[in-house]
Amino acid sequence: MTPTRRLLAYVGRYRTAFTLGFLCIVATTAISLAGPWVVKYAHDVDLYKHFAYQYNEEQYHPDLVKRFGVALGLKDDDFEDVSFIFECLSHTGAALRGMLAGSPSENRTWALVNESMVCRYSEEFATYLPKHYPVPEKALEFFKVHWVADQDHTQRAIEVVKRFANSAQEQNRVREIAKHAVRFKIAKFDGIYREYA
Repeated sequence: MTPTRRLLAYVGRYRTAFTLGFLCIVATTAISLAGPWVVKYAHDVDLYKHFAYQYNEEQYHPDLVKRFGVALGLKDDDFEDVSFIFECLSHTGAALRGMLAGSPSENRTWALVNESMVCRYSEEFATYLPKHYPVPEKALEFFKVHWVADQDHTQRAIEVVKRFANSAQEQNRVREIAKHAVRFKIAKFDGIYREYA
């Protein structure tokens, strides 16, 4: 069975729990993209503009995800009292560490990994959810937006990494951060399945 089919099986049987878990992902992503890193790079005009653009791009995520959750049957009250699971907090903590203490290339490597993974699952969800489930078109907007926008975000992250990872030490750091980011992202999904499936 393909990973997509297994995921769709989870969505079908545990739609409320899955949606709450997915909301945790989006909430931690939104938190991880908050303003501190914009201020951190204010001295570099081009980098500041890059981060300001990224921050602006993320501001509507909670509303888009809520729309998806409501389409799956969640009520407004379901969004009021949500706790983060350990894996979501761990992922966010690592992202914040990179933003607040990491170099620009380290920071954007984290984004590069996350944006490319989000782009991929967004393509899968936008394509296959409506084929197998009665999900309204408008509820899929989060996935459709990310399928396209995260290709741009990934390319922007690549440009920052290329600009700032110009020493052997920084290039090694980028490789290590990429490995860690993948592990954190997969652990986050594993935690959501374990908690809600």
